[in-house]
Amino acid sequence: MDLNNKQRKTLELIFTDPVPANINWQDIESLFIALGATIDQGKGSKISVTLNDVISIFHRPHPQKETDKGAVKSVRKFFQTAGIEP
Repeated sequence: MDLNNKQRKTLELIFTDPVPANINWQDIESLFIALGATIDQGKGSKISVTLNDVISIFHRPHPQKETDKGAVKSVRKFFQTAGIEP
């Protein structure tokens, strides 16, 4: 797992308790890509992310750039299922 400092920090934030609500969604997408995930655009703000044969559907936040706590928890669960931990 070859992550830059910002991606490593984003991964650590995702696994922080209490769950932060101020993670920029673009940073999460950058982390998905750095970990080797594929991202497929769905309808509207929906995207499908595939990582280590695990598939999850997420909605890009809009109009704000930050991800809410529920979405961060979903990303954390997705990473755990795909075998990704900080």
